[in-house]
Amino acid sequence: VQLQASGGGLVQAGGSLRLSCSDARRTSSNNGMGWFRQAPGKEREIVASIDWRGGSTIYADSVKGRFTISRDRSKNTMYLQMDSLKPEDTGVYYCAATRSSSTSTRVESYRYWGQGTQVTVSS
Repeated sequence: VQLQASGGGLVQAGGSLRLSCSDARRTSSNNGMGWFRQAPGKEREIVASIDWRGGSTIYADSVKGRFTISRDRSKNTMYLQMDSLKPEDTGVYYCAATRSSSTSTRVESYRYWGQGTQVTVSS
């Protein structure tokens, strides 16, 4: 599995970004997937996760109501729409695929990781 994250950038607080994660080898279509982020000096944390069909999603409390995770299995791509961005959303965002078809909040549940894309939110 080769996951490629893109779409990061610099945005002002209150703005929006949409991240994409493409699966170039088309091998994660039956796996749950997720977005994590890591700020400098902090541990990697779950942002959102989606099951293989896209019918079940979970979110970190800090992003509920502002972020939306989705996937297009026909394009082998997962998305993270981020609205009402806050400075505390700043970090490197990673996409990943789980070892199963379900969602997961645990780093250990994810087998494949993308390279990360930087999101910076200025105040």
